[in-house]
Amino acid sequence: MAAASLLARDGLLPKAMAEEGRLNDPLGARAPHFEPRATSVIFLFLTGGPSQMETFDPKPMLNRLHGQRTPESFGKVTFQQTSDESLLLGSKRTFRPCGESGLVMSDLFPHLATCADDLAVIRSCHADSITHAPAMYQMNTGRELMGHPSLGSWAVYGLGNGTENLPAFVVMLDPAGPLTGGPPCWGSGYLPPVYQGMPFRSGETPLLNLRPSGGRSRDRQRAALDLLRDLNHAGDRDAVDPVLGARLASYELAFRMQSHAVEAVDVGGETEETKSLYGLDRPETEEFGRRCLLARRLVERGVRFVQLYHGGGPGNMTWDAHGDIEENHQRMAGEADKPIAGLLTDLKRRGLLDSTLVVCGGEFGRTPMSQGSTGRDHNPFGFSMWLAGGGVKGGVMVGATDEIGLRAVESPKHVRDLHATILHLLGLDQFALTVIHDGREEKLTDTGGQVISEIL
Repeated sequence: MAAASLLARDGLLPKAMAEEGRLNDPLGARAPHFEPRATSVIFLFLTGGPSQMETFDPKPMLNRLHGQRTPESFGKVTFQQTSDESLLLGSKRTFRPCGESGLVMSDLFPHLATCADDLAVIRSCHADSITHAPAMYQMNTGRELMGHPSLGSWAVYGLGNGTENLPAFVVMLDPAGPLTGGPPCWGSGYLPPVYQGMPFRSGETPLLNLRPSGGRSRDRQRAALDLLRDLNHAGDRDAVDPVLGARLASYELAFRMQSHAVEAVDVGGETEETKSLYGLDRPETEEFGRRCLLARRLVERGVRFVQLYHGGGPGNMTWDAHGDIEENHQRMAGEADKPIAGLLTDLKRRGLLDSTLVVCGGEFGRTPMSQGSTGRDHNPFGFSMWLAGGGVKGGVMVGATDEIGLRAVESPKHVRDLHATILHLLGLDQFALTVIHDGREEKLTDTGGQVISEIL
């Protein structure tokens, strides 16, 4: 049996790929299951867990109960470092309706407030883990344990790439330090490794060695790649190990990127007005703004999935505000607010927002109880995320947490529901996008999620 047929039987290739014999073109563009509303995704991951009470979910009762024990009516919960015996901590942020829609958001986001009518805020998200790494794995892969394919990998597995000359799935980490969850957050799991994310560096040189070394002409490089391909196919042109195939595909992509990626990652040609829009003219916003601008340039050129992490390294360099929620969130929002607003504004004015789905949020939220006197602990039981563009209805708020922001109580939306919705907007049926692994039909949403129809 040919390798393509074996891989299809084992669920490692979409059926259509096997039928078309495209074993050697795993990233080739493929038709979605139904008409998509978005063709690309930019996921802005706010690492550490932003507080819903300081961002999109005002809680007047929490402010009134500041300094008191949690009323028994809210029930008992287990957190990482605090308990329901800890004192409640009111928020010092000011909230107001923004835009024509009146979408409510805090004063941490004065620039994002100008984009309020493009945002769909889900106030009732909930997840399963109170610990960073498992929570990051769940938000990225649908499961709390590492080893499962990431959201970006599933998207590329289902749709292929939108360009032959750039990676299909790009990951941009924060230079402040390594991500707690690490590479499993953008890994391909039990999908072929060709679907894993490609990390880009921060700064002015996202990719190293884009130019050939001295003495190696393009003809010489082409000849070497052709020889490698022929050796890998020796004996049976279909029998290529997926790992070797992914490595060969990466060499081929690197060859093409020498001609195309240099221009794609060079933001120097952007106008000064555009650079200022993203905050490249301010030291506190320059780094994240540069990555947001690069994300726009990548989806503009057909990259399928771009993920940006804001925050990395020690807790105080992320949104993980255990010690001082005010200092932490003012600093982190000060870095992210203008670049994110600039990204949405730029996508919209270029006609790209309709086809680009932007997702923003962290792995969980934070507790209404205080940790110490001014911090907040991890809270997966109720938190906020927002989506924009790509078929999303703007200016809407969905769901609610209880009166102190502890739990999602109205129209709760699990991580599985968020993933199902993202796939749906890409034209992918969560139940049809599957792979057989260890005798089990696996999918991103595991037992299945509900598409969040309120924001479509």
